[in-house]
Amino acid sequence: MTLFKKLNSFSNSWLGTIIIVLLLLFFCIQAFTIPSGSMKNSLLIGDFLFVKKFSYGIPTPHLPWLEIPVLPDFDKDGHLIAAEGPQRGDIVVFRYPKSPSIHFVKRCVAKGKDEVIVSANALYVRMSEGDEYMKSKYPDDLVELKGKLFVKEPYKNKGIHYDESKNLEALYQYALSLDRFAMQPEFISELGVLSFSGANAYSFVVPENEYFMMGDNRTDSEDSRFWGSVPYKYIVGQPWFVYFSIDSQRKIRWDRIGRFVDTLENDEKFIRKNGD
Repeated sequence: MTLFKKLNSFSNSWLGTIIIVLLLLFFCIQAFTIPSGSMKNSLLIGDFLFVKKFSYGIPTPHLPWLEIPVLPDFDKDGHLIAAEGPQRGDIVVFRYPKSPSIHFVKRCVAKGKDEVIVSANALYVRMSEGDEYMKSKYPDDLVELKGKLFVKEPYKNKGIHYDESKNLEALYQYALSLDRFAMQPEFISELGVLSFSGANAYSFVVPENEYFMMGDNRTDSEDSRFWGSVPYKYIVGQPWFVYFSIDSQRKIRWDRIGRFVDTLENDEKFIRKNGD
């Protein structure tokens, strides 16, 4: 019997099928369901999608659902094979640093050594590559804050939005009062109005080899603003495509099924302004 026939025979057996499925789940893909509205209007509650687990290296495999590691984390970086981490603007699936058995999905808005500033209605990023890099990549989005250049709202994906009916400044102040906010309050004169707290902005410098994650639904997302940046060891992969989608009325969203995430986040016709 040739090697090909042996492999074909093995793959057609129950044992072979189970092993192949486990290898795919361990090293290649992972099913993921969008559980909250933090990524609307890009990814919606009820989107079922596959995650590419090889986008940023090969994560240390865990038993599905039980989240028990099946191999040691040899290099203490959460990956069997390490690689370059998320790029700014990527949508990323990762383990929640405060409870690693829980998976989150957010957009990476800043990388190690970047400085992030948020106000009540805007995101500003000073990228670690420096002024000339930002001038070449984002010539129309530059602002000066504290005597340094920042890029204002560098990500133009259609689903990113603020809900102007909600008071984000009040939410920040409430989180600060509970010691559940990772950013430092400060007053930045270029941003104008001083809030009742004495601050009008909040800053964070991302540690090396970590990533600052934010939901596209900027007004209603628990993310790095509240619990800090995500170390590389918790990075799982990148959402790939939606294999099923259902709205809050239990109606199937046929137009989203089979769509790649890149299409859903950039094509206006797939953006649900009401998130459903």
